[in-house]
Amino acid sequence: MADPRFYCPEPLSAHQTLALPNSVAHHIRVRRLEAGSTIILFDGRGGELPGTLDFHGKTACVTLGELHPKECELAGELCLFQGLPSGDKMDWVIEKAVELGVSRIVPISAHRSILKLSGPRLEKRLAHWAGIIESASEQCGRNRLMQISPPQTLEEALNARAIGERLLCDPSASDDLETHLSDSTCKAKIDRALTLLVGPEGGWSPEELQSCSRNHAQGIRFGTRVLRTETAGLALVAATTALLRW
Repeated sequence: MADPRFYCPEPLSAHQTLALPNSVAHHIRVRRLEAGSTIILFDGRGGELPGTLDFHGKTACVTLGELHPKECELAGELCLFQGLPSGDKMDWVIEKAVELGVSRIVPISAHRSILKLSGPRLEKRLAHWAGIIESASEQCGRNRLMQISPPQTLEEALNARAIGERLLCDPSASDDLETHLSDSTCKAKIDRALTLLVGPEGGWSPEELQSCSRNHAQGIRFGTRVLRTETAGLALVAATTALLRW
């Protein structure tokens, strides 16, 4: 069985002994780990460190070994613009985006988004999403945390965050994903960076589609079926990384 992995928000270095933060110590107690157990810590900056667990009263401590420069990131930087879906569907999208290797996810407060976030509710949701990213990274073996931006409009995101080639999921587009990605001009534009845009329930508004056109987002068709918003982005990520051999 693989040694249990934990994210530590404090910077880590080889051969140090440190008291673990309360959040990590809580997970260790929940898992009933004993003194002398080997655990893996990572701080989100890359690489991981094995350590030996010990307890001093109520304090959980670890003595770290050598840094293992293990990475399992994609060969390119992949950003997902996800139109905010209703309910807790974004939790699922974030968790699976981490597992699939997405570099950054940008929640889009689209014109047709049902979920609206602001004030304390937004702060609480962002903290909740950060926890999902940490837990998913522990589970899947990533040593760098996927970044998440605060919700913003599509126009704001296109001006501030869109990297590389911009592909807009559009069931009515003339180009399909595989054909577009195999085009030599497209490959030159991607240059190891790509942004995928997926609308909320109800899709993008005409104004948002115009914004995509102004910002050179290329519409692409993905299959013959219309996927739910919480499925479409993840399916696009998986297909894109496979087709690009990332």
